[in-house]
Amino acid sequence: MKKLMLLMIGGAFVATSAVAQDVQPAPKTEQSAKQEAIDWDKKVKDELKLTDEQAGKYDAINKEYQAKIDAVLNDASLTKDVQKEKKMALKKEKQAKLMEVLSAEQQAKYKEMVEKKKKDAALKPA
Repeated sequence: MKKLMLLMIGGAFVATSAVAQDVQPAPKTEQSAKQEAIDWDKKVKDELKLTDEQAGKYDAINKEYQAKIDAVLNDASLTKDVQKEKKMALKKEKQAKLMEVLSAEQQAKYKEMVEKKKKDAALKPA
C-alpha cells in the first residue's frame, strides 16, 4: 500500500513538473526585427495607398529617425531608462512628422493600423 502511494505521489510530481515547463520563444534577432520593419513599411505603403511623393517622404522620415534612435541606443553614457525615454520621445516626433505627410483619411487608417499592431504585440507571448 505504501509503495502504491509513493508511486502515485511520484507520478503526480513528474506529471506536474512536465506540465509546468514553460516554452520560451526564441529571442528576436536583429535580422528578424529588420524584416518586420520592412514588412510593416510595405504594409503601410500598400494599405494607405501612398503616392510616390508620400512614399519618398515616408522613407526619408523613417531613415532620419532610425538613425537618431540608433544613436540613442548606442550611447553607452545613457542609462536604459533614459534611453527608453529618449526613444519614446523620438517616436512621438516621428509620428507627428508622418502625420504631416498623410491625408486625413490616411491618418485615420494609419492610427487604426498602429493600434492593431500594438494589440497584436500585446497578445504575443513575451
